[in-house]
Amino acid sequence: MLRPAGSYGIEIKKYLHNKQTIMKSLITLLLTIISWHSYAQSITGKVSDNKRNPLTGAVVHILQNGQNKEILVTDPGGNFSSPQLIPGIYSILVVSKGFDTLHVKSISVQAGKTITRNFRLTNHSKQKSESETIRQNKKPLISGNNHGSMASKKDAAGASYLSPGGYAAPPPPLMERRPRVQYLDPSIETYKKNPENDFMNVKTSPLSTISVDVDRASYSNVRRFLNDGQKPPADAVRIEEMINYFDYDYAQPKGEDPIAIHTELTNCPWQEGHKLLHVGIQAIKINTDKLPPSNMVFLIDVSGSMESAERLPLLVAGLKLLVNNLRAIDKVTIVTYAGNAGLVLPPTKGSDKQTILDALDKLEAGGSTAGGEGIKLAYAKARENFIKGGNNRVLLATDGDFNVGISNDNDLEDLITKERESGVYLTCLGFGKGNFKDSKMEVLANKGNGNYDYIDNIQEAQKTLVTEFGGTLFTVAKDVKAQIEFNPEKVQGYRLIGYEDRLLNTEDFKDDKKDAGDMGSGHIVTIMYEIIPVGVKSTWMRETNDLKYQQPATTNAGMSNELATIKFRYKKPDGNKSAEMVHTIADKTITMKDATENSRFSTSVAMFGMLLKDSKYKGTDNYAQVISLAEGSHTFDKEGYRSEFIRLAKAAKELKTETTLK
Repeated sequence: MLRPAGSYGIEIKKYLHNKQTIMKSLITLLLTIISWHSYAQSITGKVSDNKRNPLTGAVVHILQNGQNKEILVTDPGGNFSSPQLIPGIYSILVVSKGFDTLHVKSISVQAGKTITRNFRLTNHSKQKSESETIRQNKKPLISGNNHGSMASKKDAAGASYLSPGGYAAPPPPLMERRPRVQYLDPSIETYKKNPENDFMNVKTSPLSTISVDVDRASYSNVRRFLNDGQKPPADAVRIEEMINYFDYDYAQPKGEDPIAIHTELTNCPWQEGHKLLHVGIQAIKINTDKLPPSNMVFLIDVSGSMESAERLPLLVAGLKLLVNNLRAIDKVTIVTYAGNAGLVLPPTKGSDKQTILDALDKLEAGGSTAGGEGIKLAYAKARENFIKGGNNRVLLATDGDFNVGISNDNDLEDLITKERESGVYLTCLGFGKGNFKDSKMEVLANKGNGNYDYIDNIQEAQKTLVTEFGGTLFTVAKDVKAQIEFNPEKVQGYRLIGYEDRLLNTEDFKDDKKDAGDMGSGHIVTIMYEIIPVGVKSTWMRETNDLKYQQPATTNAGMSNELATIKFRYKKPDGNKSAEMVHTIADKTITMKDATENSRFSTSVAMFGMLLKDSKYKGTDNYAQVISLAEGSHTFDKEGYRSEFIRLAKAAKELKTETTLK
């Protein structure tokens, strides 16, 4: 049967319409593939100094139209690699402490091509141009964005600048006169006053007992002052925190104990006839993928005092680095406080990174500071989501300026002491300058079964929250105590260097109810004693009366070569009963020249701290000795921090007396 002629026209129209639809779909698919392919580009490269040595921890900013798109930190080989980028024109800023900032404009990223650029930085010139000096003295400026980067600022010509400190600052007009440098008034920052430990007479005080602590805030805070061109207040210098800031090449524990003990006895470089006892404690390092799940509460200060660039914007950028390293088994809660405390983000899986990042991006500073209320709410949320056998921790990020509700040091200490009974640990992250309350941060960390770090730049955030992620957040031994007994036939006097606020009574050592410090995965602690051997005349030895009822000391033949015996006690993270380790120390002295790098470098840091404090015990200590000793002991420097220390020591040596805080 024949079909009507008109029906064929309808069929043809349907066929052509379907063909057009299929073609449009194919074109759309092709454009999607091309669009996806155009994103598969990146900028890679290497950053080194002018001697071709790789620079670890250099910050590479990738900008487009004056806005940061990515912030990258170089690895131990100085290498970096960006994520996928949209094709276009970019500029790059490379920043590293102690080096001139490098600004490279107009890098074209094209579809299907990977751009490789290597950068070589030069050391800061001692003679800086007038415009450069003015530019570096400008107020720091950071703006948050989706990548936690720091924004640059444009001049009239449209060029972007970033100062060597890592903060944006525009160049001044050419005819602008150099302003007088404004130095920070230390009276508006608070530091706890701890007189230095005195020499103790072994006849009357043969035992020295301390709480082992891994706070490291003092070093980065001291660095901040020196980078600003002034010496720090003496009370801001805590020598043990400066020493413990650095990694040392100690062997890992081999037995069941989570810590290993290493000792070395050397001559004392600043006091002839004296000796130095170095005690190194190495905590076991656990691979990140084997760490237990985390229940973390970010407790963030968003009060008005946190508004400036080096506070909340830097804080947010640092926490974003941490978020990018979270696992699916981890979870994060965000609590903020200003005039009141509030829940910003309920418990969220670490795999849902964008939700956490979006919550951080919405934070704004303003209002007074109800820190006590924020602490209560943060601990409550941590308890609600407690993971048995996991890492339950509050990360407090603040400048420490609590001024509403519970705010004085004693009340805060009582609050934290009560809250720590829940099994929730505390990590304190300090930010800011000009109104920084170091004394409060120290109290909180010491009483909260946690540690304390000061974040002065994005590199330090990377070190604390990424590179040392395990040590910052995962405890392997809690309530760690050390007690050393000196042999009176070998030692007449000793002085503990640092740890002034971590001293314990003799009977506290075996008291499991007495709180002490904690050590995290891979943490390293170095304890140093300056010793006056028997037979050495010293003005530091004060005379004491002979004891009437005590028996004179006797030394068994088998102990004739023992200088001292050191004991450690610790508890497992979820335990309540402590275990004890015992280590004897032989009276065998080696010269500083023949000592290990660990002892030589830690000695140089201790000497640096004594100079900054203007210690009465510094003897013949001087900056030339500090620098020489450090330069001969920095081959173990995977992250470049020892090299940075040498640059800081040289800068401190050049500071004039009028820049020193009064």
